[in-house]
Amino acid sequence: MQENKNTEKREETGRTLVIEGRNAVLEAMRSGKAIDKLFVLDGCQDGPVRTIVREAKKRGIVLNFVEKERLNHLSETGKHQGAVAFAAAYEYSSVDDMLNLARERGEDPFLILLDGIEDPHNLGAIIRTANLAGAHGVIIPKRRASGLTATVAKTSAGALNYTPVAKVTNLVSTMKELKKQGLWFVCADMDGTLMYQTNLTGPVGLVIGNEGEGVSRLVKENCDFTASVPMKGEIDSLNASVAAGVLAYEIVRQRLKAE
Repeated sequence: MQENKNTEKREETGRTLVIEGRNAVLEAMRSGKAIDKLFVLDGCQDGPVRTIVREAKKRGIVLNFVEKERLNHLSETGKHQGAVAFAAAYEYSSVDDMLNLARERGEDPFLILLDGIEDPHNLGAIIRTANLAGAHGVIIPKRRASGLTATVAKTSAGALNYTPVAKVTNLVSTMKELKKQGLWFVCADMDGTLMYQTNLTGPVGLVIGNEGEGVSRLVKENCDFTASVPMKGEIDSLNASVAAGVLAYEIVRQRLKAE
């Protein structure tokens, strides 16, 4: 159990900035700083803490109500006053930024959507691949997914400086809005049509699922196609970042062929 706690703390404090204390957390939110996670003492009804909770809900920040022991574990100063926040290592972009980037380049939009990628190394590797494959951005959900931690930045090998990453409240809603702008979506799925037999040209969003569970049901239902990677070995699945790389470069191949 102690090993799990230590691992968790290393990952949380791997973010660039740990913010502790009621005033510090509140001012960070009000200043517009990108907050990945906020931990608040469960059951606390003090005025300042209630203000923090209200502000977090207004801004759509992921809010976690936890016991004092958890806060003590996450705190670096021991003076958390019932509130600990973790700020993103890099600023997030918007989906509109990605579409504008595609327009500036005179290209059909190519976005990568990640449905619950939790390993920061996988997220960093996918952002690196997105940059090299010419994708216009990566979209991640606010909940149950890695944010832009220092580990992600390091694993991306600098790609995070050039590839926009947006964090959205609901992937399905985002997909529906993007469909109105002409995008269609292909979901990585081991039972899907072989990727070589799927038309991956045009304005496209590539959806990659969680490391263990794959793409969630609702997200899959809102995809237009499913595509699989051919596999000849004894095991039946690829690492999420590898699958993203293989499918991204099939999109690149088909786009080059269509030119």
